Amino acid sequence: MSNSSSITEFLLLAFADTRQLQLLHFWLFLGIYLAALLGNGLIITAVACDHRLHTPMYFFLLNLSLLDLGSISTTVPKSMANSLWDSRAISYSGCTAQVFFFTFLFVAEYCVLTIMAYDRYVAICQPLHYGTLLGSRACVHMAAAAWGSGFLYAVLHTANTFSLPLCQGNAVDQFFCEIPQILKLSCSRSYLREVGLLVLSACLAFGCFVFILFSYVQIFRVVLRIPSDQGRHKAFSMCLPHLAVVSLFISTATFAYLKPPSISSPVLDLVVAVLYSVVPPAVNPLLYSMRNQELKDALRKMMNGCFSETIFPGFFCRAFTM
Repeated sequence: MSNSSSITEFLLLAFADTRQLQLLHFWLFLGIYLAALLGNGLIITAVACDHRLHTPMYFFLLNLSLLDLGSISTTVPKSMANSLWDSRAISYSGCTAQVFFFTFLFVAEYCVLTIMAYDRYVAICQPLHYGTLLGSRACVHMAAAAWGSGFLYAVLHTANTFSLPLCQGNAVDQFFCEIPQILKLSCSRSYLREVGLLVLSACLAFGCFVFILFSYVQIFRVVLRIPSDQGRHKAFSMCLPHLAVVSLFISTATFAYLKPPSISSPVLDLVVAVLYSVVPPAVNPLLYSMRNQELKDALRKMMNGCFSETIFPGFFCRAFTM
């Protein structure tokens, strides 16, 4: 028997036992990680550099990309390193940091997605009030509230989770440190306190989901009344990427945390964790750029400028600010 005071490291769930499959996992995660870095990095650079994208919608998209970069960087590099070096270990402090940062970024991202739904609702359903309701100061305050909510939530849950006595060993049945998996190691009924907090959090998350759903019901009612095909296409191009991102984020996370114990298994938990923690940060840039002509134009202009910079030094800075 062990307790939390004697645990100095945790053992994460390995993706494979054979060396060949471990290396395959390393290269697969490396490809996904680089794709996430490239896609989100391009969006951040384009929004920051192109003055035409200095609008509330793209400001929140920039925040979403920053959160995606942080989220995938919290879990994937350590998993890659363990596969490369044939290890499962993560230090106690490293596990604590993973729980804190992943919870912080995950909650902040959900808050930003909720704010983005509000932004789309005001833009389409109340366009005359858009400048008033979503001025620059209001956008900054909402973004700060999202990041602050994630931080406070992470502090509360991380402190509560790691204050529990752990006596069920140190093997975590997940490829990163996750609160439900840490709770399984607890030997005290005080873990019910953390379960209660998770249930309360789920209720708050459901409230945000209802708000997002209500926003899109109103949006689609307005869009379907737009007489011109061009107007409907523009409205859908603004909303569908966000709706796809929200659907992927909520469906996978909900299944991961609320699935019945009867269907739980290490393999299923692993697949679902990859779907909600690894796939969205890599796929979100593609979803947002696929139907967004403004963003595609900005990225194309930026890429052309980078190409010109390699041939004519100094041209990029002049061209991109014209």
